[in-house]
Amino acid sequence: MPKNPRPQKAVSPPSRTKQSPKKLKSRKEDSRLIHRALKGDNTAYRKLMEKYHDPIYVFVLKIVHDRSQVEDLTQEAFIKAFASLKNFNEEYAFSTWLYKIATNNCIDYIRKKKLPTYSIDKPIASKDGEYQFELPDQTFAADRDIIANQKSRLLAAAIDELPEKYRRVIQLRHVEEQSYEEIATALKLPIGTVKAHIFRAREMLYKSLRKRIRHY
Repeated sequence: MPKNPRPQKAVSPPSRTKQSPKKLKSRKEDSRLIHRALKGDNTAYRKLMEKYHDPIYVFVLKIVHDRSQVEDLTQEAFIKAFASLKNFNEEYAFSTWLYKIATNNCIDYIRKKKLPTYSIDKPIASKDGEYQFELPDQTFAADRDIIANQKSRLLAAAIDELPEKYRRVIQLRHVEEQSYEEIATALKLPIGTVKAHIFRAREMLYKSLRKRIRHY
Protein backbone atom coordinates (compact mmCIF):
# COMPACT_ATOMS: atom_id res chain seq x y z
CA MET A 1 0.00 0.00 0.00
CA PRO A 2 1.26 3.45 -0.77
CA LYS A 3 2.43 5.52 2.12
CA ASN A 4 0.14 8.25 3.31
CA PRO A 5 1.29 11.55 1.85
CA ARG A 6 2.65 14.01 4.32
CA PRO A 7 0.21 16.76 5.17
CA GLN A 8 1.02 19.98 3.35
CA LYS A 9 1.74 23.01 5.43
CA ALA A 10 -0.69 25.83 4.91
CA VAL A 11 0.87 28.68 2.99
CA SER A 12 0.09 32.04 4.53
CA PRO A 13 -0.60 34.93 2.19
CA PRO A 14 2.19 37.49 2.04
CA SER A 15 1.77 39.91 4.88
CA ARG A 16 1.67 43.64 4.40
CA THR A 17 4.49 45.70 5.78
CA LYS A 18 3.82 46.18 9.44
CA GLN A 19 3.37 49.72 10.60
CA SER A 20 4.58 51.05 13.91
CA PRO A 21 1.96 51.53 16.64
CA LYS A 22 2.53 55.27 16.36
CA LYS A 23 1.71 55.31 12.64
CA LEU A 24 -1.32 53.08 13.12
CA LYS A 25 -2.61 55.38 15.84
CA SER A 26 -2.04 58.39 13.60
CA ARG A 27 -3.93 56.81 10.70
CA LYS A 28 -6.87 55.92 12.95
CA GLU A 29 -6.94 59.48 14.22
CA ASP A 30 -6.89 60.79 10.63
CA SER A 31 -9.71 58.45 9.68
CA ARG A 32 -11.89 59.70 12.52
CA LEU A 33 -11.19 63.32 11.64
CA ILE A 34 -11.87 62.74 7.94
CA HIS A 35 -15.25 61.13 8.64
CA ARG A 36 -16.16 64.00 10.95
CA ALA A 37 -15.02 66.57 8.39
CA LEU A 38 -17.12 64.96 5.66
CA LYS A 39 -20.12 65.38 7.93
CA GLY A 40 -19.45 69.12 8.11
CA ASP A 41 -17.40 69.31 11.31
CA ASN A 42 -15.16 72.37 10.83
CA THR A 43 -13.17 71.52 13.97
CA ALA A 44 -12.05 68.29 12.28
CA TYR A 45 -10.74 70.24 9.27
CA ARG A 46 -8.85 72.55 11.63
CA LYS A 47 -7.29 69.63 13.52
CA LEU A 48 -6.13 67.97 10.30
CA MET A 49 -4.52 71.21 9.20
CA GLU A 50 -2.88 71.79 12.57
CA LYS A 51 -1.47 68.26 12.51
CA TYR A 52 0.07 68.45 9.04
CA HIS A 53 0.70 72.16 8.45
CA ASP A 54 4.34 72.23 9.60
CA PRO A 55 5.50 69.04 7.80
CA ILE A 56 3.86 70.21 4.56
CA TYR A 57 5.36 73.69 5.01
CA VAL A 58 8.88 72.23 5.34
CA PHE A 59 8.28 69.92 2.38
CA VAL A 60 7.11 72.80 0.14
CA LEU A 61 10.09 74.91 1.20
CA LYS A 62 12.46 72.19 -0.03
CA ILE A 63 10.92 72.52 -3.49
CA VAL A 64 10.24 76.24 -3.85
CA HIS A 65 12.92 77.78 -1.58
CA ASP A 66 11.03 81.10 -1.41
CA ARG A 67 9.69 81.56 2.12
CA SER A 68 7.42 84.40 1.02
CA GLN A 69 5.43 81.93 -1.09
CA VAL A 70 5.61 78.79 1.03
CA GLU A 71 2.71 79.64 3.36
CA ASP A 72 0.47 80.40 0.37
CA LEU A 73 1.36 77.14 -1.36
CA THR A 74 0.87 75.21 1.88
CA GLN A 75 -2.59 76.69 2.35
CA GLU A 76 -3.51 75.95 -1.25
CA ALA A 77 -2.52 72.30 -0.81
CA PHE A 78 -4.88 71.97 2.14
CA ILE A 79 -7.69 73.76 0.30
CA LYS A 80 -7.41 71.35 -2.63
CA ALA A 81 -7.19 68.35 -0.31
CA PHE A 82 -10.24 69.39 1.70
CA ALA A 83 -12.23 70.15 -1.45
CA SER A 84 -11.53 66.60 -2.70
CA LEU A 85 -11.73 64.84 0.66
CA LYS A 86 -14.67 62.67 -0.40
CA ASN A 87 -12.37 61.10 -3.03
CA PHE A 88 -9.70 60.09 -0.51
CA ASN A 89 -9.02 56.35 -0.45
CA GLU A 90 -8.43 55.20 3.12
CA GLU A 91 -6.32 52.27 1.95
CA TYR A 92 -3.54 54.85 1.82
CA ALA A 93 -2.22 57.24 4.44
CA PHE A 94 -3.80 60.69 4.43
CA SER A 95 -0.33 62.19 4.76
CA THR A 96 0.84 60.45 1.56
CA TRP A 97 -2.15 61.83 -0.33
CA LEU A 98 -1.55 65.29 1.08
CA TYR A 99 2.15 65.28 0.11
CA LYS A 100 1.18 64.32 -3.44
CA ILE A 101 -1.25 67.23 -3.67
CA ALA A 102 1.39 69.58 -2.27
CA THR A 103 3.92 68.32 -4.82
CA ASN A 104 1.56 68.88 -7.74
CA ASN A 105 0.69 72.31 -6.40
CA CYS A 106 4.38 73.26 -6.33
CA ILE A 107 4.87 71.96 -9.85
CA ASP A 108 2.03 74.18 -11.08
CA TYR A 109 3.54 77.17 -9.31
CA ILE A 110 7.03 76.57 -10.68
CA ARG A 111 5.72 76.02 -14.20
CA LYS A 112 3.84 79.33 -14.08
CA LYS A 113 6.75 81.26 -12.57
CA LYS A 114 9.48 79.43 -14.53
CA LEU A 115 11.62 79.26 -11.42
CA PRO A 116 14.87 77.39 -10.78
CA THR A 117 13.99 74.38 -8.64
CA TYR A 118 15.13 71.40 -6.68
CA SER A 119 16.80 68.86 -8.96
CA ILE A 120 14.10 66.95 -10.83
CA ASP A 121 16.25 63.81 -10.78
CA LYS A 122 16.55 63.73 -7.01
CA PRO A 123 13.68 62.44 -4.82
CA ILE A 124 12.42 64.85 -2.19
CA ALA A 125 12.52 63.54 1.36
CA SER A 126 9.61 63.89 3.74
CA LYS A 127 8.81 62.34 7.10
CA ASP A 128 6.67 59.75 5.27
CA GLY A 129 9.15 58.78 2.59
CA GLU A 130 10.45 60.15 -0.71
CA TYR A 131 8.55 61.75 -3.57
CA GLN A 132 9.76 61.98 -7.13
CA PHE A 133 9.61 65.48 -8.57
CA GLU A 134 8.88 65.81 -12.27
CA LEU A 135 8.01 68.86 -14.30
CA PRO A 136 5.34 68.51 -17.00
CA ASP A 137 5.89 69.30 -20.66
CA GLN A 138 5.89 73.05 -21.18
CA THR A 139 5.26 73.08 -24.91
CA PHE A 140 3.88 76.49 -25.84
CA ALA A 141 0.23 76.63 -26.79
CA ALA A 142 -0.88 79.56 -28.97
CA ASP A 143 -4.04 80.19 -27.00
CA ARG A 144 -2.43 80.02 -23.55
CA ASP A 145 -2.32 83.80 -23.05
CA ILE A 146 -5.97 84.15 -24.06
CA ILE A 147 -7.04 81.47 -21.58
CA ALA A 148 -4.89 83.04 -18.85
CA ASN A 149 -6.54 86.41 -19.42
CA GLN A 150 -10.00 84.85 -19.26
CA LYS A 151 -9.11 83.12 -15.99
CA SER A 152 -7.77 86.40 -14.60
CA ARG A 153 -11.07 88.12 -15.32
CA LEU A 154 -13.00 85.30 -13.66
CA LEU A 155 -10.73 85.50 -10.63
CA ALA A 156 -11.16 89.27 -10.33
CA ALA A 157 -14.94 88.85 -10.48
CA ALA A 158 -14.85 86.14 -7.81
CA ILE A 159 -12.69 88.32 -5.52
CA ASP A 160 -15.18 91.16 -5.85
CA GLU A 161 -17.90 88.83 -4.56
CA LEU A 162 -16.03 87.99 -1.35
CA PRO A 163 -17.14 89.46 1.99
CA GLU A 164 -15.22 92.64 2.79
CA LYS A 165 -12.87 91.21 5.44
CA TYR A 166 -11.77 88.43 3.08
CA ARG A 167 -11.58 90.61 0.00
CA ARG A 168 -9.23 93.03 1.75
CA VAL A 169 -6.67 90.41 2.78
CA ILE A 170 -6.68 88.74 -0.63
CA GLN A 171 -6.17 92.04 -2.41
CA LEU A 172 -3.33 93.00 -0.10
CA ARG A 173 -1.69 89.60 -0.49
CA HIS A 174 -2.15 88.93 -4.19
CA VAL A 175 -2.73 92.30 -5.81
CA GLU A 176 -0.40 94.45 -3.73
CA GLU A 177 1.87 91.47 -2.92
CA GLN A 178 2.29 92.37 0.75
CA SER A 179 3.72 89.90 3.24
CA TYR A 180 1.62 88.39 6.01
CA GLU A 181 3.42 90.63 8.50
CA GLU A 182 2.71 93.77 6.45
CA ILE A 183 -0.97 92.85 6.14
CA ALA A 184 -1.22 92.25 9.89
CA THR A 185 0.30 95.67 10.55
CA ALA A 186 -1.87 97.45 7.97
CA LEU A 187 -5.11 95.91 9.25
CA LYS A 188 -4.06 95.88 12.91
CA LEU A 189 -4.80 92.17 13.19
CA PRO A 190 -2.86 89.27 14.74
CA ILE A 191 -0.88 87.41 12.08
CA GLY A 192 -2.78 84.22 12.94
CA THR A 193 -6.04 85.98 12.10
CA VAL A 194 -4.58 87.20 8.81
CA LYS A 195 -3.55 83.66 7.86
CA ALA A 196 -6.98 82.33 8.83
CA HIS A 197 -8.76 85.02 6.77
CA ILE A 198 -6.56 84.36 3.75
CA PHE A 199 -7.14 80.62 4.05
CA ARG A 200 -10.90 81.10 4.26
CA ALA A 201 -10.88 83.56 1.35
CA ARG A 202 -8.92 81.15 -0.83
CA GLU A 203 -11.24 78.32 0.12
CA MET A 204 -14.24 80.40 -0.97
CA LEU A 205 -12.52 81.42 -4.20
CA TYR A 206 -11.52 77.85 -4.99
CA LYS A 207 -15.07 76.60 -4.62
CA SER A 208 -16.43 79.51 -6.64
CA LEU A 209 -13.92 79.16 -9.46
CA ARG A 210 -14.00 75.37 -9.81
CA LYS A 211 -17.29 75.50 -11.72
CA ARG A 212 -16.42 78.64 -13.67
CA ILE A 213 -13.07 77.50 -15.08
CA ARG A 214 -13.57 73.75 -15.40
CA HIS A 215 -13.77 74.10 -19.19
CA TYR A 216 -10.35 75.76 -19.47
